[in-house]
Amino acid sequence: MRVAGAPISWGVCEVPGWGHQMEPARVLAEMRDLGLAATELGPDGFLPGGARARGELLASYGLGLVGAFVPVVLHDPASDPMSAVDGVLDAMDGVLVLAAATGLDGYDGRPDLDAEAWKTLLANLDTITQRAAERGRLVTLHPHVGTVVERRAEVERVLEGCNVPLCLDTGHLLVGGTDPVWLTRFAAPRIAHVHLKDVDVGLAGRVLDGEVAYTDAVRDGLYRPLGDGDIDVPGIVRTLEDAGYEGWYVMEQDTVLTEEPADGGGPYDDVRRSLDFLASLPGAVR
Repeated sequence: MRVAGAPISWGVCEVPGWGHQMEPARVLAEMRDLGLAATELGPDGFLPGGARARGELLASYGLGLVGAFVPVVLHDPASDPMSAVDGVLDAMDGVLVLAAATGLDGYDGRPDLDAEAWKTLLANLDTITQRAAERGRLVTLHPHVGTVVERRAEVERVLEGCNVPLCLDTGHLLVGGTDPVWLTRFAAPRIAHVHLKDVDVGLAGRVLDGEVAYTDAVRDGLYRPLGDGDIDVPGIVRTLEDAGYEGWYVMEQDTVLTEEPADGGGPYDDVRRSLDFLASLPGAVR
């Protein structure tokens, strides 16, 4: 399996006030020591903006760059997302993982889209997919809590209305009301990037019902090391591998930190347990 890490598993997030932010040197060193092959980019400023400096830094830790998570407003006819997207495509290699941002800070609120906004969103996704392909690059859409593509009906509308490949985030899908096992079976050919999470289904249901804010749920342990939650991770991986999936599996368990963790603890231990779980899967799946 092609296994990468993500800075959000170490609490490094673009949302203001998310929590304690660890320094890149420690995060990258722990990714290296865990045997991860690559990382996603993380928020602006976490890694150097220049491709050469960024590549040299990652290479010094034995890591590659697998892609970048980029929230962009795609539904507003008065907003042009192309300059932001072109800037990312020109600045880095790897998968462009789009989220259909609301335009608000954070992931605890979202508007409902009218027909015109949906038309704009779907057209922008097709345009971005084509522009990326012309550069020999891959773009995916990440259904994400607190964005305008969060719930099952919205995921289905994207699948029916445009050609963008998907980032399968097993946690965000479940929190948004989409069974990731069903989606993997239904849309395996559209899945081009994977964020692996395990989830406390009880907390996920409370977020979906509006009882608990998403950020509070993350702080309370919404995401668990693989094998400790309620998602059929082995079944999802098996379905993808049987369908010929050739992309990355990114260890991405969002976490909120209140302080610098002890050596070998916190995020390091959680990701280690997740990797041990993957290593325990039958050989045909690994």
